[in-house]
Amino acid sequence: MKPSEVSMVVAFFLLVVFGTTAAKVEEENPEFWRSQAKKTLQTALNRKQNTNVAKNILFFLGDGMGITTYTAARILKGQLQNNTGEETVMTMDTFPHVGLAKTYSVDFQIADSAATATAYLCGVKTNLNTIGVSAAARNGVCKSQKGNEVTSILKWAKDAGKSVGIVTTTRVQHATPATSYAHSASRKWYSDADMPASAKREGCTDIASQLLNNTDIDVIIGGGRKYMTPRGTQDPEYPRDFFSRGKRQDKRNLIHEWKNQKIGKVAHYVWNKTDFDAVDPETTDYLMALFEPGDLRYEADRDPNMDPSIVETTEKAIRILRKNPKGFFLLVEGGRIDQAHHDGRAYMALHETVAFDYAIAKGLDLTNEEETLTIVMADHSHPFTFNGYPFRGQSILGKSPLWAQDMLPYTTLMYGNGPGHKIINGTRPDIRNVNTRTKEYVQFSAVPTDSATHSGEDVAVLARGPMAHLFHGVQEQNYIAHAMAYAACVGADLRHCRGQTTPTVVQTTFINDFNSAGGTRSSVALISGLLSAALLALNVLM
Repeated sequence: MKPSEVSMVVAFFLLVVFGTTAAKVEEENPEFWRSQAKKTLQTALNRKQNTNVAKNILFFLGDGMGITTYTAARILKGQLQNNTGEETVMTMDTFPHVGLAKTYSVDFQIADSAATATAYLCGVKTNLNTIGVSAAARNGVCKSQKGNEVTSILKWAKDAGKSVGIVTTTRVQHATPATSYAHSASRKWYSDADMPASAKREGCTDIASQLLNNTDIDVIIGGGRKYMTPRGTQDPEYPRDFFSRGKRQDKRNLIHEWKNQKIGKVAHYVWNKTDFDAVDPETTDYLMALFEPGDLRYEADRDPNMDPSIVETTEKAIRILRKNPKGFFLLVEGGRIDQAHHDGRAYMALHETVAFDYAIAKGLDLTNEEETLTIVMADHSHPFTFNGYPFRGQSILGKSPLWAQDMLPYTTLMYGNGPGHKIINGTRPDIRNVNTRTKEYVQFSAVPTDSATHSGEDVAVLARGPMAHLFHGVQEQNYIAHAMAYAACVGADLRHCRGQTTPTVVQTTFINDFNSAGGTRSSVALISGLLSAALLALNVLM
């Protein structure tokens, strides 16, 4: 054996010997596991399907919350409670119905948050970088947007008389919340200042303006103040920060316009926690709360005196919306899980996920499972790995006790690509004396990229409440919107509230562009596709 191989064998032997000492005494007794399994089995046997019509839909979206993130966050949540962590039960873990969703977009094997949001909110798969439009639209091409708009379940719910809301930890113009109300050939068109002149000439409008014009949304909570005000407008919280100032070139103040639209209603616009806390949900019809110029602060950096937590914003939204006797639809996004992963910061991503799980718990506390369908899912995953042979109860943000062949330690969490790639003279950094459990630490990545990409594996879909059993098996991601709509009797398929289960007859005609008089459309589509790819290369996908 080579010296390095001998060292590995010795290390593994010590790992096995000392690793067994971490077990709890009761876990060494087979009856512990048998009794636990029997209880779980009986719970499953006793469960009855809830076939009620869902009065409310509570939809929690963990942006970038893949299975590895979910598992690692479970362990962190337990360790923050001074437990070993692995056996911790997240609120998400209590959902009885679980399925998987396939996340690819029409044009890419690995999708972004815009294409995935269009799938699970609008029920239609589309192209990368586009929101609220079908795959006939091309990334960044305004003309291709016209006539290809698709509406979301938020609009279907509003049209059915329900109250609707969005809560996010990002800017409210970001891909996930934007898809609930906007139609755009580019997710990057946050304000008119972000749009090319050609798109404006062709009649496309920015996402922020569509927030006011497309659907009457009762509750809007997140960030994004600077996209709502004229260029140069000082931010109320950061008046000296140039980059926090208003961006709009059209001189519109959308916050003032929103207030004017709500004259005669009890409507509140707030930008800080003091004013937010003063909002009485029992007397409030509309709420717009924008706590930052852009995205909200990470949970680990949040000033509790200035910005409410996702738990608090979720609670306020539900208390306002649930007054409607016809029910509500609420989208709650843990949006910065994804952004932390892009930066290679596992600490931040996992703490965001733990906060997200507490928001889910609050949502369940405030609603009745007999009438509220609650969904938790991710839109996509990240190249985030959980590896090595860490001892039971070892910090999820720590290092594997089994070192690599280069005789250097490595963290149990790392990335396939991202900004954490650090090879100097062919050697990895020696992290023996580095504290990897801090919020500043950037995990090592195998491949150097400025920002970690997404990954393409299926994501979990968890459900409880009316018709939760519809969320099962492995499905296309666009199925989610249709299943939610069916459960609540909103949108086009109203069979559930009519007691029907047989399918309605739909006749579909497919036109072959290659053999029709309009065959030139195929050439146009090819050129548009190439242009779309070129534009995509100029965008940094988040």
